[in-house]
Amino acid sequence: MAGLVEGPHLEFKRTWVDGAKRSAVAFANTDGGTIYIGIEDNGDVTGVSNIDETMRRATQAISDGIRPDVMSFVSVKNESIRNTPVVAVHIQRGAHRPYYLADKGIRPAGVYIRSGAASIPASETAIIDMIKQTAGDSFENAVSLNQELTFTAAQAAFADAALPFTPQAQRTLGMINADGVYTNLAWLLSDQCTASIKAAVFADEVKEVFLNRQEFTGSLLTQFGQVSEFISRHNAVHSYMDATMRRVDNYEYSPLALREAILNLIVHRDYGLSGPALISVFSNHMEFMNLGGLPENFTRADMMNGISSQRNPKLANVFYRLKLVEAYGTGIRRIMGDYKNETIQPAFDISDHAFRLILPKHQRDNAVSPVQTSSAQAITQGVTPTRTANLPIKQQQILDYAKEHGSITRRQAQSVTGVSQSTAIKIINALVGKKLLTRTGNGPHTSYQSVC
Repeated sequence: MAGLVEGPHLEFKRTWVDGAKRSAVAFANTDGGTIYIGIEDNGDVTGVSNIDETMRRATQAISDGIRPDVMSFVSVKNESIRNTPVVAVHIQRGAHRPYYLADKGIRPAGVYIRSGAASIPASETAIIDMIKQTAGDSFENAVSLNQELTFTAAQAAFADAALPFTPQAQRTLGMINADGVYTNLAWLLSDQCTASIKAAVFADEVKEVFLNRQEFTGSLLTQFGQVSEFISRHNAVHSYMDATMRRVDNYEYSPLALREAILNLIVHRDYGLSGPALISVFSNHMEFMNLGGLPENFTRADMMNGISSQRNPKLANVFYRLKLVEAYGTGIRRIMGDYKNETIQPAFDISDHAFRLILPKHQRDNAVSPVQTSSAQAITQGVTPTRTANLPIKQQQILDYAKEHGSITRRQAQSVTGVSQSTAIKIINALVGKKLLTRTGNGPHTSYQSVC
C-alpha cells in the first residue's frame, strides 16, 4: 500500500481508541471505508503487538457502542502492510442508516458522516434524509429522532382496553423496530410528540377575530380526547317539544360526524410534512385541515365509495385495536350518511399536500312554541340542554351514542365525550342512576344499553 494517506475511505490509528467508533459510524453512514490500526496519522506503519486483543477490542467496541447493529457490515482482519502486522476494520455502507453512537443517540453529537479525511457530525437535515432513505415513504416506520420517549398516556389507554403494552407488544405494533430502536410510530404515541393540532373559533369568515384558540401536543391518544373536548364545547344543542311533549335535542353538528372528522385528521395525516393540523370553527361550519393529500394511487371516488387506503396503517391499527376506530374505510361514508337529508352537504377540498373537510352546521327547521324558543335560546347561550331531569350535554352525547349503536362501553364513552376514565364512569353511573342506561356484562366486557 504505497503512499499511505488518510482520505474519504481510509482512517489510521496507532492503537484502538474509543474515538475510532466515530470513524466507524461515519463510514457506515457514508460510502464505507477501512480503519487501519497500527498506522500513524502521517502514514508511518508502526504495527500492532497484540493482534488478537486489538481485534477483540475493536469488535466489541463497535458491537456495543454503535446502533443500530452494524456488525453485518463490518469485518475485522489481521493484515500485513510493509511486512508489519496491522488490524484492518473494514466497514461497508450500512442498510439501516443513520448509525449512531449508542451513548449519544440520534443527534449530531452521535451521528457522523465522512467528509474528505475527517469524520464530522451530521446535520439534522442529513440525519432526517438518511432516515427517509431507509424507511422509504413510510413515516411511521422511520427511526424516531428522539429515543428518550415515555408513554404515560399510551400505557393508560392500553391498560384501559385490557391490551398488553409490553416491549414485545410494542414490537408487534411497530413501535420498536428490528434493531431495537423506537420508530416514529412510537414517537406519535409518546408523551413527547410535537405533531400538534391547532383549533380556533372565529368571529368572522376571514379569520381576523379569535373567540377561542388552543394548541394540542403530546400523545395522539391524548390529543384525540382533548380535541374532542374542545370541539364539543362549541357544538351547541337546540331543543324543542314534539307532539307528545317529549323534548327533542338537535346538535348543530352530529357528535359522531365530528368524531369521524377528528379521527380522520389524526389517523390519515402526513406526519412527514411540517406544520400543525388545523381545526377552524365558524358561525355556520367547521373546517378540518390536514397536511397531506390523498395517498398515492388513491382517488376521490375511492374515498367516497368507502375504499380504505391507509397512509399510516400501523397508527390506524393502534386506534382500531383500542376501538377508537370501528372499521376501516367507513369514516367518510358515516359523515355523508349523517347529512343525507341536508340541503348543504359536506365538502372536500383536496390538493397534493392538503386535505380539507368542511362540515356545514345542520339546518333544523322545527316549529317551536314561544316557550320552546326560549329553551332553545337558553341552550345556545350556554345553558345545558335538558330532558326531564336537566340532562347535561355529555350525558346526552353518551345516550345518543348508545341509542345509535345499541350499546356503549366506558372506553367508547371516553372517546365520544373526550373526558377521562374516571369522569366517563361518573357520567355513565349518573345515567344508570337515572334509569336511562342499563348495564350488562362484567369487567372488560361491560356495556350499557339505552332504555329510552
